[in-house]
Amino acid sequence: MAESDDALTIRHVAERLMKAHPELDADLVESSVRTAYEELRYARVRTYLPILMERRAKDLLPSEERTDRQT
Repeated sequence: MAESDDALTIRHVAERLMKAHPELDADLVESSVRTAYEELRYARVRTYLPILMERRAKDLLPSEERTDRQT
């Protein structure tokens, strides 16, 4: 069975973020991408959905700056 367009988009965005942030847990990255997708899934214009999802997921992930302050 072929993956839906949305499932492929989620997978590709998660893969890009995991490559960009290998120090983060894969489950955390996947969860943030799925949350971003859920927030944007009803967008009428789907052309920019991947980039908007990636930006939102990055906002949901812990940044180095925030984790450095906590230690």
